[in-house]
Amino acid sequence: MQADLFDTPGREPTGAPRVLRAADFPGGPPLGPGICGIDEAGRGPLAGPVAAGAALLPADFPLELLADSKALSEARREKAYEIIVKRALAWSVAFSSPAEIDELNILNASLLAMRRAYLALEASLGAAPAAVYVDGNRFPDLGRPCWPVIKGDALLPAVMAASILAKVSRDREMLRYDGLYPGYGYAKHKGYPTAEHKAACTRLGPSPIQRTSFKYY
Repeated sequence: MQADLFDTPGREPTGAPRVLRAADFPGGPPLGPGICGIDEAGRGPLAGPVAAGAALLPADFPLELLADSKALSEARREKAYEIIVKRALAWSVAFSSPAEIDELNILNASLLAMRRAYLALEASLGAAPAAVYVDGNRFPDLGRPCWPVIKGDALLPAVMAASILAKVSRDREMLRYDGLYPGYGYAKHKGYPTAEHKAACTRLGPSPIQRTSFKYY
């Protein structure tokens, strides 16, 4: 990696970290190989882990593949995921378990997964990215400044990529759990609070990956 991609003075917004919005990027979203995006997937489900992705994209990444993961079809997410993992300068995915969600609450568990994802990405690079942006209005303790961005997963390409990494990875994990704990329908609803999922919990009781701090019946 080129040294000038990392910790370059003036590449981050000035001042203490604050919540950013689209208006804070009058010249367009920050792009390039020094920009790290972080996002999570799976805060709302009643079962399974919460996932976080972190991504650093090259300057020539095909941005037309990217969007908020929730706005993409499953097929488009899967296609984008495969290209991200092949072409990203660095990427990582990390999880917080259902037990951690119950112990810490879903917000803190999400921030923990984000921290894990970022630290794994930084370790793979051997250096810190020039700037780090996180979707939403809260940010994890990374040991360095990072910038929360409202609707960042629909605004910043690196955050979009992180969103796709997190969503696809979590969905694949729920498919694995569907094989381990049949009857709950995890392959279909991915642990979200559908009527089918709640009925299965009532019929079978909580599964080993249930978030017991959530009302699941």
